[in-house]
Amino acid sequence: MDTKSRGDLVINGFGASNGGQFRVVTINGRGTINSDLECVDLDCNGSGIINGNVVSEKTKVNGHGRFRGNIDSQFITVDGSARIDKNLSAEKVKVNGKATVGGRVKCEEIKIHGTLTVGEDCEAEIFKAESQFSIGGLLNADQINIKMFGECKAKEIGGQTIVVKAKGSLIGNLLKSFFKPQLETELIEGDKIEVENTIAKIVRGNQVAIGPNCQIGLVEYTEECSIDKKAVVAENRKV
Repeated sequence: MDTKSRGDLVINGFGASNGGQFRVVTINGRGTINSDLECVDLDCNGSGIINGNVVSEKTKVNGHGRFRGNIDSQFITVDGSARIDKNLSAEKVKVNGKATVGGRVKCEEIKIHGTLTVGEDCEAEIFKAESQFSIGGLLNADQINIKMFGECKAKEIGGQTIVVKAKGSLIGNLLKSFFKPQLETELIEGDKIEVENTIAKIVRGNQVAIGPNCQIGLVEYTEECSIDKKAVVAENRKV
């Protein structure tokens, strides 16, 4: 990204800008940017509203950010609360707080330690979640590793390696009485699948391991399948 002849935009109190191209954009107060924004670094430490699309190398939301367009960023970190009305595209996404995307998400790596809500599809090479998420469409990633302490939902899940477990830390065990660790989906399809605490209509893969506290309608496998005695599977068949 060319940063020549670009200045910085800083909003410390109440302020507004017409957007444009900047090197660094920092919102420490209550700021509004009323059109598309292009920058190297975007830091939202206060309460910010961007009424346009955002293109940046790095985006950090430590406070509260509302993005009414798309975000295209190499790296995005959400430690506070971020709402993106349209689509999110990034190389790496890290959510420690709460992030809501109205459209679709496409990136190389997603790490969730907080809460992620996606209205449409979520596509990545690596998807790691140690908390809660809700995906309205397809969750598709080469590697999916989910450790739950609350409810997780996706319409469908597809990938090469899919592992779903309840979070096993001391904090996770203490939270089980308040947040039931459970994944709900219609379909899980992949090469190697290992799940527990999962409700699904269909699980389909080459190597399938159904762990405890699962309720599965149909398991289809091509190589091998194991089912825990604490799981409920209506039907399983080798195809």
